[in-house]
Amino acid sequence: MAGISLASLSSEFLGTFLLVFTVGCNVLSQNAVWAGVSIACVLMVSIYALGGASGANFNPAVSFALGLANKMEGGWAQVGAYCGVQIVAGIVAGCGYSLLFGKEFNLAPAKGFEWWQAALCELFYTFMLVFAVLNTAASKKLGGKNQFYGLTIAFSIVAGAYGAGAVSGGCFNPAVAIGIDVSSAGIGFGWCGMYAVVELVAAAMAVGLFWVVRPEEKDGGAVPADASIASKLTSEFLGTFMLVLTVGLNVLGESKAAAFSIAAALMVMINSTGDVSGGHYNPAVTAAILLSGRNKIEAKDAGLYVVTQVAGAIAAAFIYAAVHHGHTFQLGPVGSHNWAGVAVAEIVFTFVLCFVVLCVATVKAAPAPEFIGFIIASCVTVGGFAIGKVSGGSLNPAVSFGIASAQILNGGLFYKALIYSGFELIGGAAAAGVFRVVYPDEYGSDAKGM
Repeated sequence: MAGISLASLSSEFLGTFLLVFTVGCNVLSQNAVWAGVSIACVLMVSIYALGGASGANFNPAVSFALGLANKMEGGWAQVGAYCGVQIVAGIVAGCGYSLLFGKEFNLAPAKGFEWWQAALCELFYTFMLVFAVLNTAASKKLGGKNQFYGLTIAFSIVAGAYGAGAVSGGCFNPAVAIGIDVSSAGIGFGWCGMYAVVELVAAAMAVGLFWVVRPEEKDGGAVPADASIASKLTSEFLGTFMLVLTVGLNVLGESKAAAFSIAAALMVMINSTGDVSGGHYNPAVTAAILLSGRNKIEAKDAGLYVVTQVAGAIAAAFIYAAVHHGHTFQLGPVGSHNWAGVAVAEIVFTFVLCFVVLCVATVKAAPAPEFIGFIIASCVTVGGFAIGKVSGGSLNPAVSFGIASAQILNGGLFYKALIYSGFELIGGAAAAGVFRVVYPDEYGSDAKGM
């Protein structure tokens, strides 16, 4: 991580300015569908362009987390300098877009939501962003050894912008919150304090869980050859939790980009901790890997994975229900479609997801190692848009269990989760069977476990 210099501070100013300016322009242009993608893309290109100069923090929560994790070359002095520059850049950018459009907008929870509901959204998606930074850009195992870090960090914005953003505005960054609040002080001021505090708490939470998933980062030891079962299960819980939370917030927020946002959440978590647990986050994927053989996972561990995934999904479901005043949504056929349609849809597209996982993530020579997370997550984009209006596009027994569990609050029937899970597990089993036919060489004597 670069130290304190004119180059590094200028880099932080420029990157933060571009981020906040892009946020404001999208909001004032009322670009509801593509705003999250636009903001994520300016963050991504800035990370790749300026990372070599400053480490590309562009966010006081990120700088604070890196300081806590002892990842800042200049220590807390650098954290303070970076945060100061980022906040100034956010204010300048806020004034800039206000002048450009001749108007401004307030920072506040969306109409109909309370402070604590906005705080939950800011907490979890700031956590996701910072957790992605720590794992992909700063960890001993992955930091500086991959090319997907910028895409991963930036697409945490896509994950949070559409569902959580509809509740809190989707800052996930104290410099964004302060820039918006200060530039609109003429029409109201004060929410930036709450937002910034919550985002810094999220950063500290990200560091704590980073140390749980990768204990070598805290104790200074070497990277283990294989992660402990505690680290693996923590990874699976977090990945499934963030996936299902994103599902629920997008659906309840009536997002126009739900499938893409959900896929982004899956990619971020796979790239962040997939090297720890394999990044399953889905009992059908775990079942497919187990059934495909080759000692990729032991049956006992597979069972623990499934229990952990379901627990993470149920926890997330009750969080999204709380954020939306106890409202939930149904699991079952959509519109005029029936259970036969649900069966075909869920089996076929869960097969796609599980088969792609087997083919790109468990073979001896991965076809595109840097893009594994993006490839797998794209299956959710495919299935979500293709059959979302048939079955809802769950493709994941943990998602199905989470949705059905929360729906009980409003008189829903839990047995539907069992039906969906049955279809999804059939899709996973079919993927394992087809994989054995398509990749017979994977079953040679030199096949290696994960």
